[in-house]
Amino acid sequence: MTRAAVQALLSHWRAHPLQLLTLLTGIALATCLWSAVQAINAEARASYERASAQLAIGQFDELRATGSMIPLSRYTELRRAGWQVAAVLEGALRVNGRSIRLMGVDMVAYPALPAIMQLEQSTNTPDPADMLTAPGRLLMSPKLSQVFQSADRFPPILTSGALPPDLILTDIGVAEQLLNRPNQISRLIILPDQPRKLPALSEIAPELQRIAPSSQLDTAQLTDSFLLNLTAFGLLSFAVGLFIVHGTVGLAFAQRRGTIRTLRALGLPMRNLIGIALGELLLLALIGGLLGLVLGYFLAGALLPDVASTLRGLYGAPIDGQMSLRPQWVAAGLAMATGGTLAASGQALWRLSRMPILAGPGLQAWGGGKISAWISGGFGFALIALGIIAYFTFGGLIAGFALLAGVLTGAALVLPLFISAVLDLLIQKARTPVTQWVLADMRAQLPGLSLALMALLLALAANIGVGTMVSSFRLTFTGWLDQRLTSELYVTAADETQAEAITEWLAPRTSAILPIRSTEIPHETGPLFLYGIVDHQSYRQNWPLIAKEPDVWDSVLNRGAILINEQLARRANLWPGDTVAITPDHILTISGVYSDYGNPTGQAIVSMPMLDRIVPDTETLRFGIRIAPEKATELAQALRAQFELSPTAVVQQAVMKARSLAIFEKTFVITSALNVLTLGVAGFAILTSLLTLWTQRLPQVAPVWALGLTRSKLAQLELLRSALLAALTACLALPLGLILAWVLLAVINVQAFGWRLPMHLFPGDWLALFLLTLIAATLAAAWPAWRLLRLPPADLLQVFANER
Repeated sequence: MTRAAVQALLSHWRAHPLQLLTLLTGIALATCLWSAVQAINAEARASYERASAQLAIGQFDELRATGSMIPLSRYTELRRAGWQVAAVLEGALRVNGRSIRLMGVDMVAYPALPAIMQLEQSTNTPDPADMLTAPGRLLMSPKLSQVFQSADRFPPILTSGALPPDLILTDIGVAEQLLNRPNQISRLIILPDQPRKLPALSEIAPELQRIAPSSQLDTAQLTDSFLLNLTAFGLLSFAVGLFIVHGTVGLAFAQRRGTIRTLRALGLPMRNLIGIALGELLLLALIGGLLGLVLGYFLAGALLPDVASTLRGLYGAPIDGQMSLRPQWVAAGLAMATGGTLAASGQALWRLSRMPILAGPGLQAWGGGKISAWISGGFGFALIALGIIAYFTFGGLIAGFALLAGVLTGAALVLPLFISAVLDLLIQKARTPVTQWVLADMRAQLPGLSLALMALLLALAANIGVGTMVSSFRLTFTGWLDQRLTSELYVTAADETQAEAITEWLAPRTSAILPIRSTEIPHETGPLFLYGIVDHQSYRQNWPLIAKEPDVWDSVLNRGAILINEQLARRANLWPGDTVAITPDHILTISGVYSDYGNPTGQAIVSMPMLDRIVPDTETLRFGIRIAPEKATELAQALRAQFELSPTAVVQQAVMKARSLAIFEKTFVITSALNVLTLGVAGFAILTSLLTLWTQRLPQVAPVWALGLTRSKLAQLELLRSALLAALTACLALPLGLILAWVLLAVINVQAFGWRLPMHLFPGDWLALFLLTLIAATLAAAWPAWRLLRLPPADLLQVFANER
């Protein structure tokens, strides 16, 4: 009996191959988008862990100076006093116009590195000990070594696959020469095995601060917010795909109601029937999940290079942009496919278990209608309320996502009730019988189309919300660049001697030379970049302040106050009028807070004399040059020729803005891609719902055809019905999308990245999206309309002879 029941139930898919394709496509699309995001996240985290293990980053306590560098003499004194420390010198090296991170370490004292061990175990490479003898060796990834093929001023190169893609490892002596920083150290690693009774650090090196790994800059923590946003979009895409699964499974069970009734009447127990249905769903989930994983792998491979570029540009994260097949996200993808399919099919299985044996076949026996819409709407309003309560009760990033999930899911569940109420109102206003029939028919078919319309609602809301966020960010970021990049030229000198020569040469040729002096200092909130500025109208008139006290610039430049960026202000809850401890000896009053988009770390600005008091002898190698804009190009060329500067050492304002905007656009590549994919999935959901409802439509269409409506007119009404339902969905999607944009800008963005953006409205984008939605809905209905147009009259007449 069981075997015959399995054959009978599976025969449905053979008779309805399009429905089977729809179900597998829904599972595959949901799994594809989710697994692609998880693959990217897994690759990013694996890169962080690999880089940390390879370079011993974040594993040991460190010593850092209040200023940016530690003199070599201090390192010697610590070693002689018994402190077991290892020196590290870091800096940026420019090769063929590209900035590459150079890390020089004391090869004798530094902890064992996998890259060095890999070379020691290799028989095909030179002796790694050559790194300790002149001219030294540069150790880098094979891909990075290609950049050095045309450069002949560097030591010999050794390649290792155990290094991040944008880092060069070498001995600290070689790094001194390449960075032109003799007798200087960036930081000291405190080794784990220290002798007893060491002299106190305050006695030997009072200017050094000991920093635990927990307070050091953690790339993984910095990028968690970015990856969490990707995960949220992946979940949204997964949910949209599951709407297809839910609708298709429900309709498949409804269409098999006659078969199920016959099997039950022949004696098949309900327990066996449920078991067969579960086995069938699990098999389909595994097939669709495997297909989705394959698609997700290729999608992640296509998007990962842009994501890697974004994370490197924003956070300096060591992502190499290469995909690898990782068992954890494969297992997670299959688990999500299986669990999602079972969750989406839960309502259908519950209805099946509660269905009386003698209930009639067809969609009407399966349930739905106004009662279901009211129940769905009630759950929707409850979810919206729970999301709001969670946000105001707990706060923080997770609570922000709970608010987002509650509002989006709740609005989707309220959608059928909203459309049903609008259709009731339109039916009351209708004047012709055909109009009344079309509207009533739409209301009758709403239970079968509601899930596809929910998917469309979520996709439209995501497009409106994320599009508003990105466009607001673009508009704000462009204006912010105009405020921040006021100088016509930016010059970087190789050393202080060249910097002095450049300033002397520029003095009679420019209207102002603005030194850009900065240093990194340890702070309780994480690394803090402290800048010193001179008194000039460029700052007073243009600097983007979001909160300030009266006479803010006089307070900073003449009375020793400080400006901090928005990230530090929100992280430490510091605002104008509060004080901030830059060092234990320098507690300054905050006079203003400025916007600093795209920067994950804290930043502060003081006057140049105050910077000299806090961190004496800070190098001044960068300058902003004020000159008439039409003379900027000529002066840049003269500077390069006079001092043999590389093209990247003299940058014009327009070029720097163009680079910044290019990085900005890359930042949102994956967001835009997920938006397009989600909208495409929603359009496909409408198409599949219309196709699966096709056989259920004949009993409603045949009587009006018999009363005189032509098939051509019915096909036109089919297109109109789809467009009207999409338009009603878009009307609810607009306010929902604006709410989503507000939550992203005012809640998620603040919690995740530390800054808040003003919200701008873009009606032109909404109109374009509205028209695109109508086109997509019309195209989705084109196939069913074409089938109706070509339907033989005999099939319509046969409706009156069948049991309904």
